[in-house]
Order: sequence, then C-alpha cells, then structure tokens
Amino acid sequence: MQLNVGLLGGGSWGTTVASLVARNTRVQLWARDADAVAQMNTEHRNEKYLPGAVLPKNLTATTDIAEAVAGADVLIMGIPSQGFRSVLEQVKPHLRAWVPVISLTKGLELDTRKRMTEIIQELLPGHPVGVLTGPNLAREIMAGQAAASVIAMDDEIIVQELQSLFRSGLFRVYTNDDVIGCELGGVLKNIIAIAVGMGDGQGAGDNTRSALITRGLAEVTRLGVAMGGRAETFAGLAGMGDMIATCTSPQSRNRHVGVELGKGRHIDEIIEEMVMVAEGVKSAPAVMALAEAHAIDMPIASDVFRVVCGESNARQAFRGLLRVTPGAESEPG
Repeated sequence: MQLNVGLLGGGSWGTTVASLVARNTRVQLWARDADAVAQMNTEHRNEKYLPGAVLPKNLTATTDIAEAVAGADVLIMGIPSQGFRSVLEQVKPHLRAWVPVISLTKGLELDTRKRMTEIIQELLPGHPVGVLTGPNLAREIMAGQAAASVIAMDDEIIVQELQSLFRSGLFRVYTNDDVIGCELGGVLKNIIAIAVGMGDGQGAGDNTRSALITRGLAEVTRLGVAMGGRAETFAGLAGMGDMIATCTSPQSRNRHVGVELGKGRHIDEIIEEMVMVAEGVKSAPAVMALAEAHAIDMPIASDVFRVVCGESNARQAFRGLLRVTPGAESEPG
C-alpha cells in the first residue's frame, strides 16, 4: 500500500528528501514561495535552492499547507528551527491522529533551547516522532552520489517502515533508537563547522582542521551524553559522519560562515548575502546555555559563540584556542 507523504519546506534539503521519497510513494511538498511551487509543478525544478537538478515528475508542490497535511500518512518537517513551532501550529488543525512526524531540522529553538522533536511532542502529543539525520549534502545526493543517513525513533516497528520509505538507490538509511543523540549530533556539529571554517579562512592547514574536528567531536559528545544521548551515537553517522561532511565540504553553509568570518567579515554581512539558513549561527546561544546548565566545558563552541555574537573575532578566537594548555586527551580543552 502506498503512503501519502506531506513534506513541509522547499529548501535544498527538504526538496532533496521529497525527491528521494517520491521514488517510493506519493509526496506533496508545501512551500511559501508561489513562484518556486509553480516551477516545481511545471518544470520539475527548484532553481533557487537546487540549480540544475531535475525533480521527479510525481513530486507535486502547493502553497496550501492544509492540502499538504490533511491526507498525509507521514509528515516530514524541513522547516528552519526558528520557524518550526509556528509552522507546526498551522499543521495542528489539519493532521490526522497518530501520523508519524519526522524532523529534518538540525537546530535548536532559541528561546526554549528545545530540540525539534521536543517541540513536536509538545504541540502534537500522541504522534510518533523521529529524526532523519546524517552526512547528507543535498546537491551530491541529487546528483546521484552515494550517501548514508539515520532514521531515529523510539518505535522499532514504525522506524523500519520509515527506513524503507526514505531508502532510495544509493541513499542508504540506517535505524537508531537514540533520538536524543542523533538529533543533537546534527545540531552541535554546526558550531564546530564554523570553528573549522574560521581556521580555513585564516589559512590553517589539514593538521589544524583535523585537530579542531577531533576535539570538537569530544565537546559535542560530552554535552550530548549529559543531555541523554549515547556516546556511541556520536561516533556514528549522526555524529562523526555528519561532522566530517559539514566541517570539510565547500557546500557546507556553516563552514562557509566560518571561512568568511576568518577573512575578517562581520557576521551580519555574511548572513545577509546567504540564500539558506546556517543553523549553527542561530543555535549557538542555545547550545552555550545548555552547556552551562549541564556544567559542560566547551572551549571551541564558546569561542564560536563569542564571534557570532560580536564579542570577539575569528583571529582572537583562533589564537585563544592555541593558547589553551592541553591536559589528558580525555579532558576538556
């Protein structure tokens, strides 16, 4: 039996996931941009976010959120973190009971510090909740290159059905029951990617990059475990895998922000010219608040936070990290 899938969000990753799922079942994508919706329906393209990519002909789009949600057997949320709650509020009157809701969003809500699955549980109690995450660069996947992802849910039966829904061609999907760890891996690595970008923007080499990624992963794991995730999750696709891709790819938005900061540009100027959201910038204050609440020392993330908030600059942050006296590798710093 074919499922009806509603996917909310017409950005690069939302459109890519809709394209993957459309190979297996019916998908209707909701987006606010009427021109983009028209282009997807008539030309099977989304040139603003995925220039040159051809979308499946059975992927339809709409500007009517009720139309996308009312008949959905599965709802996928590809909405940036700071607009996630408001879109869910619009969804609530139209979504049938017990429909699984899957988040693609790698961010935290700034005011509440909540993960997206926590917001779903708050606004849509009773609905099975999950997250699709991993080292997934949209343009590579649309080009047909091999990639792997993780679908994380508490319900073992539903997660296996969704594994089949998302799996397509060279896009492999693994399952995991550590929702907290998988979700936080996707959130926290964005902060480290900005740090790596700041080093790259100042001409740092491969040794520096690998050190920042490794020590950054240690920071991310400490906070993730303190918040209820499992340490082994951060050594997998949702942790290490996603961090490597985000910290090293020229396609990474968060790394791009760091590179431009490393060149001496101001954060507002960088964000102004970006088409897509860099979640690490939005989530940095919430991440640091969580680190403080859980008494976790995160020196790399802390320096990134000060730079994106305008309290420091990339050169000062880089020098500060180099001056940190190292102790045992198992310790912070």
